[in-house]
Amino acid sequence: MKIALLGYGKMGKIIEKIAIDRKHEIVFKIDHDNQDELTAENLQMADVAIEFSTPGTVLNNIEQCLNAGVPVVVGTTGWYNSLPKLKEQYERSSTALLYATNFSVGVNIFFHINKVLARMMSNYPYYDVQVEEIHHTQKLDSPSGTAITIAEGIIENLDSKKEWINSLTVDDAETADDNVKNDQLLIESFRIDSVPGTHTVIYDSEVDSIEFKHTAHNRNGFALGAVLAAEWIQGKKGFYSVEDMFDFK
Repeated sequence: MKIALLGYGKMGKIIEKIAIDRKHEIVFKIDHDNQDELTAENLQMADVAIEFSTPGTVLNNIEQCLNAGVPVVVGTTGWYNSLPKLKEQYERSSTALLYATNFSVGVNIFFHINKVLARMMSNYPYYDVQVEEIHHTQKLDSPSGTAITIAEGIIENLDSKKEWINSLTVDDAETADDNVKNDQLLIESFRIDSVPGTHTVIYDSEVDSIEFKHTAHNRNGFALGAVLAAEWIQGKKGFYSVEDMFDFK
């Protein structure tokens, strides 16, 4: 499989290594210093593009892939307000897009169990719930896309919560409980050097607490999942999320 890498930062470099280890070929790479090379002609050298750039460039990169008819796997977050429009465009197109807030196999297992747990906890309303996420200080968006997916999975399955709110700083987090309504789900966000990503769901009552946690040791799991997604999307048309790929029952 021939792959175009759109975004060649830390994640792009790990994706490149894993893709080559899996016998794929990287035909070209786009970063901030050669964005002008993102043309239909260059894209069409690839069977698929993997997009891990920035919230500021992702929509243009997706549009270029759509115009070139090249399927794209999108791992960049912070652009989801455009999902409805892009879904409509891709459902009319002859190519495909697959996006995820997190491509890690372990995280997607976590997402699935999180929903099951939330349905179970609806029977025990004396537990309150919140989400905590910790990432490296270079992460540009808050809360993380992964934390939003976790929160939305809880809201869809837990009767007591209707929306999520976010507190980014430690100081805010320490006082956030005073400002959270009963039907709101708090996402506490922390930024600490060199943390790839830790997400925790906490159910707390007067008598005990239940914690459900995923800790990434490095970025390799995210990168492997993105390459697996690129393999999966081959020959498909339309608009997909990572749930379509994993299809947990």
